[in-house]
Amino acid sequence: MGLLRPTENRGSTQARAGLRRVVATGTEWNIRTSFAFRVMAYRELLTHFGTWSAHPSAFAIVAVYALAWLIVSPETFGWHGLATVATWMMTLLIQRAEHRDTQAIHAKLDELLRAESRARSELTELDKQEPEEIENHREREQR
Repeated sequence: MGLLRPTENRGSTQARAGLRRVVATGTEWNIRTSFAFRVMAYRELLTHFGTWSAHPSAFAIVAVYALAWLIVSPETFGWHGLATVATWMMTLLIQRAEHRDTQAIHAKLDELLRAESRARSELTELDKQEPEEIENHREREQR
């Protein structure tokens, strides 16, 4: 039975299927399955973190952090602190703009896929997959 190997480039959907197979068949939980599970969890965490950082509440969190810094240790804030908070705010602003643009592109493409009768309906769900899976899909389609 082909268990997940760290050197194999499999998507998280395949990784989840492999892990379910290990659990269902009672196959030994070994270092390879443990590694695959950790990689899958790490990828999903990073994807969610990117989405969360585009949420408006991320700005509030940075503002509360800056306010707490000013209250607790105003003498250490200075220009360095101001530059740090400004960098974080600009990073969040860029992330939010990119997220908005990506969501708009996805909405437009979904509408085009719904309007075109020959388009495959599974393509509308492609944006819910991990970035590596999307890249693999694009490579398969270009062949």
